[in-house]
Amino acid sequence: MKTELSGGGAVTADHRDLKESGQQKGYVVLTAEERAKGFVRPIRRSYVHVGMSAAKHPLRDLTEAETERYAKFGYVKFEAYPESELPVTGKFWTQAELDTVGKGRGAATTMSQDIAETYARDPSFYDGTFCVGCRKHLPLDQFVWDGTAEQVGS
Repeated sequence: MKTELSGGGAVTADHRDLKESGQQKGYVVLTAEERAKGFVRPIRRSYVHVGMSAAKHPLRDLTEAETERYAKFGYVKFEAYPESELPVTGKFWTQAELDTVGKGRGAATTMSQDIAETYARDPSFYDGTFCVGCRKHLPLDQFVWDGTAEQVGS
C-alpha cells in the first residue's frame, strides 16, 4: 500500500523525531488514493487512554528457573494461555505492567482525518498511538475508541 505523511508529502527518515509536545514530527498515513478504496471500520476521530488490559487468564508466580532466566527483564508473573491460543503459550508480566492495568489517563485524543481514515481502511496499520494526557506514544492495547469499549486497532 502506498503511504505518505499526514497532511501530504513524502515519508522522511526523520519523521519519528519527537517534538517538544511528545508527538512525532510527522505521521505516516495511507495515501488518499489508498483510503478512497473504502473502509473496513467506521471512521473515528477520537480515542481514550484506558491503560493496559488485565490478564485474561490466571497469573502464576514464576518458577525458580524462570526467575533466574528472566530477572533481567523484570518479569514477576506468567499468564498461561489455553491450548486454543497456541502457538503462543503465554505472556510474562512485569510489575510495572501489572501496576498500570486499567490506569490510563482517561484523556481523549483526537487525530487528523487522514490518520482516522487510515485506521478505518487498515485497522492494523499502526502498532501504537499518542496520548495527549501522557504526552507519549503507547501500545494500542491501552486505548479504546471514544464512546465505546472497542480497542483501537482491532
